[in-house]
Amino acid sequence: MNDPQQPPLPARPAATVMLVRADAAAPGHGGLDVFLMRRHAAMEFAAGVMVFPGGGVDDRDRSTDIAWHGPDPAWWAQRFGVDVDLAAALVCAAARETFEESGVLFAGPADASDRVVSDASVYADSRRALAAGELSFADFLRGENLMLHAELLRPWANWVTPEAERTRRYDTYFFVGALPVGQRADGENTESDHAAWLTPEAAIEDFAAGRSFLLPPTWTQLDSLVGRSVEAVMAVERQIVVVQPNLARRGDNWEIEFFNSERYNAARGKRWP
Repeated sequence: MNDPQQPPLPARPAATVMLVRADAAAPGHGGLDVFLMRRHAAMEFAAGVMVFPGGGVDDRDRSTDIAWHGPDPAWWAQRFGVDVDLAAALVCAAARETFEESGVLFAGPADASDRVVSDASVYADSRRALAAGELSFADFLRGENLMLHAELLRPWANWVTPEAERTRRYDTYFFVGALPVGQRADGENTESDHAAWLTPEAAIEDFAAGRSFLLPPTWTQLDSLVGRSVEAVMAVERQIVVVQPNLARRGDNWEIEFFNSERYNAARGKRWP
């Protein structure tokens, strides 16, 4: 934990995407599923934790000389409260990480703005090159004559790692995105060992029952999706407010304090009676 004599680590900008689809178990009833992955136990950061696709902004995400459809970077900058260059990089990072980690691609032909890729598996080689850092997302889009479809994403939240964290810190911007028609999420990546579509309610129950682990930002976003449809989620105009939890000592344990920490810590406490 934090040494009060040391300044907090800088928080690296990051983007993560809550990929949603209509509830496959109850079609037509207005519910939704969300795509979650479990990070490998051997991972240095957040090992064994259930997460959405996402990761840090790459320097090359800031090179956004690409075909773009949907809300422009200035729109995203206003929603997230950041400068235009960072806003563009966050959208690119969100799309890139989603493609790398789930195989879902928010893009379509550059000469047909009304079309979105329906089978992203044809870009499997590029996906591997992106994940390996051998290819930038901008170069991938230009090389395949593709256009980024920013309108398939919506801004949802912004969480910053507590200052007490001494391993690494992130300034994470959460997006929500509907699964494009015809595409599938596979979770085939080097960072996770399991992936599944779950209702938000089921994911929260798994955490409370000790079958999985959710960090507070993930738990909170899942909680915010409960009872919503894909259409309702994509239509929400959320006011993005920065959330930065604190870590507080409670006996022999550390607890996370944030606006909904009482409910989160109560669920977390069920795991260790």
